[in-house]
Amino acid sequence: MKLDFDKESQIFHLSNTHISYVFGVLRNGHLGHYYYGSKIDGPFQVAYFRKAVNRGLTNYLYEDDFSFSLSHERLEYPCFGTTDYRMPAIHLRDKKGSNVVDFKYVSHLVISEKPEITGLPCARGMGETLTLIVTLEDSLLGATLELTYTIYSELPVITRSARLKNTGDHPLVIHQLLSMNLDFYDSDFDVIHLHGDWIKERHVERFPLHYGLQSIGSSRGASSAIHNPFMALARKACTEHVGEAYGISLVYSGNFTIGAEVDSDGHTRLSAGINPFQFQWTLNEGEVFSSPEAVLTYSNTGLNGLSQSLHRFITDQIIHPKYKGRLNQILINNWEATYFDFNEQKLMAIAKEASALGVELFVLDDGWFGRRNSDRAGLGDWYVNLEKLPGGIGQLSKAVHEMGLKFGLWIEPEMVNKDTALFKSHPEWVIGDPERPRSHGRNQFVLDYGRPEVVDAIYEQLIQVLDHASVDYLKWDMNRNITEAFSTLLGERQGELYHRYILGVYALYTRLLARYPEMIIESCAAGGGRFDMGMFYYAPQAWTSDNSDAVERLKIQYGTSMAYPLSAMGAHVTAIPNHQVKRSTSLKLRADVAYFGSFGYELDLTKLSVEDKAEIREQIAFYKANRETFLHGDFYRLISPFEGDRNITAWQVVSKGGLRSILGYYQVLAKPNEGLKTIKPVGLNPHGRYRVSCMESPVSGSFLMNFGILMKPAFNGIESTEVHDGDYQSRLILIDQI
Repeated sequence: MKLDFDKESQIFHLSNTHISYVFGVLRNGHLGHYYYGSKIDGPFQVAYFRKAVNRGLTNYLYEDDFSFSLSHERLEYPCFGTTDYRMPAIHLRDKKGSNVVDFKYVSHLVISEKPEITGLPCARGMGETLTLIVTLEDSLLGATLELTYTIYSELPVITRSARLKNTGDHPLVIHQLLSMNLDFYDSDFDVIHLHGDWIKERHVERFPLHYGLQSIGSSRGASSAIHNPFMALARKACTEHVGEAYGISLVYSGNFTIGAEVDSDGHTRLSAGINPFQFQWTLNEGEVFSSPEAVLTYSNTGLNGLSQSLHRFITDQIIHPKYKGRLNQILINNWEATYFDFNEQKLMAIAKEASALGVELFVLDDGWFGRRNSDRAGLGDWYVNLEKLPGGIGQLSKAVHEMGLKFGLWIEPEMVNKDTALFKSHPEWVIGDPERPRSHGRNQFVLDYGRPEVVDAIYEQLIQVLDHASVDYLKWDMNRNITEAFSTLLGERQGELYHRYILGVYALYTRLLARYPEMIIESCAAGGGRFDMGMFYYAPQAWTSDNSDAVERLKIQYGTSMAYPLSAMGAHVTAIPNHQVKRSTSLKLRADVAYFGSFGYELDLTKLSVEDKAEIREQIAFYKANRETFLHGDFYRLISPFEGDRNITAWQVVSKGGLRSILGYYQVLAKPNEGLKTIKPVGLNPHGRYRVSCMESPVSGSFLMNFGILMKPAFNGIESTEVHDGDYQSRLILIDQI
């Protein structure tokens, strides 16, 4: 891991054992991008990376010189206004109304520490890191721009961010300050992104990159379930395990954009940052503004290699180190068991059954506070409903602990109902134009977290509950995006609302975790509406989706694994018929899917049969025995539910050290008269010998990975396999190295 800087050529080369990242100072002082990919060795010359070509109908920077135009350069952080017509990374307005900027290289600094970004989550500097800070200046504008690059010794990852400082004597208005820009020499890529909606989050789409701009983003005030803040560019021949791919993720939970633009020369520009739509920030004299951090990942071992690098990066560098190696506890959540209709006796009965079955954590969901007997009231009044819980949260948490269980509590602190004391006393704290109607979502409205006094008020309410109880786990929900985006505080600076809002959310997370350092927070946003690196900086796991149907979860969890580790994915066995899609599946299938995540239950244990309870007891014992492998092993996608006939999904997790592998194989619908199939595990030692749970004799790793395991079909009209009959079937195959 090192930085080489050649003073004569002014070329920067960041590298470790996996990757090289090369850029340099161009003739006009701007930065040109040269290379990002597998490790290459220098020294380099500028002529290796760029050639001057006289092109027709091109604008050139220097009079009587037809050799230098930014239109045909690969740029590191493009400015608006000077010969480059592609989307810029920075767009400002000065006091005279000009948007033209010209940031030129001034200096650079190399440090071993990983700097933080004030007010924003960002990657940590665990282990060996090297950070390059390049300073650019526009002297006429009166501003400096710092571009920060951090490389990690053991990962093919580079983080990037931008920091703008107003050094002049008049305000600047920021219209766009992206986190990064990366220009490629070609466009031989497919775009891969994760799209969806509520209860169908993070479905995988792959399509060829084409001329023009193709982008994903959010303008909802949250990263959203519609588009996840992750995109990959994969070479067209790239598969799960072979080929070259680039990934871009944002450590941010608010409005974002990630775009790929192909110009007329077939060059590709990849950029990411805060969504410029509805964004405008006034930067006064002496003030600074920092972009969220972007995470660039490279793989020459296919999409699965890209994913595994991201999984490791999130667990090592995003999630707090105090959670390193944590074995997420098996939980029971009362929501689908009771909804709002509960009392202390009903909760204790569920907790008692859970304890007897081996569950480790009881989570009390929505309905414990204010006059919260439906979704029409209560949010914003964070005091205990003593009619339901006469002894309060303190007595309930004590009783749960006495059963040998940890205790968790649900909150939704960013929202307010009209029928609350908070709304009536402070209507100005609600986002929306008071002279216009406000739309509602789930009968609730969004508090203006850009106001420090709002964050203070909610914090003070919450600690009155948490200080007088023993809460090990907090489920932080968020069930509504911002509409009528107006703050009575901001006046003409409404373009700052969305960013200030998410800064307020981060501030409350920070304060709660500082006061309760042993408490774990699970992030939730109507399921997966803020499933991003920004949230994982504070919360080591998230509720993956409100859709807990095992069949739908195959797609949701498969897609989520493109960018996020299993340890971060909340996955529960819930009641049937499923409460989201009304499908009935076996208890076995529901568990076989949920094992590949942070495992738990969400149903009324008091209503189950003796046989179901016995099966759950076995499931819990199995998960505990293999929890380390499920949560911290290497994950491989084998068969996609988004490709082919989409009837089979398969994935696999391999323990650290490779001694145990668990392969999940899932069939949605039974098909008539099918023949034998094979499934090929990966990630094994080709020279090792393995005992396979569905095979009679040990076999070699090379046999398993190249020939595979024969999978007997479901009922084919002649012979019944009994356990695998019918629709919605699953098989777990255990592969142990001898």
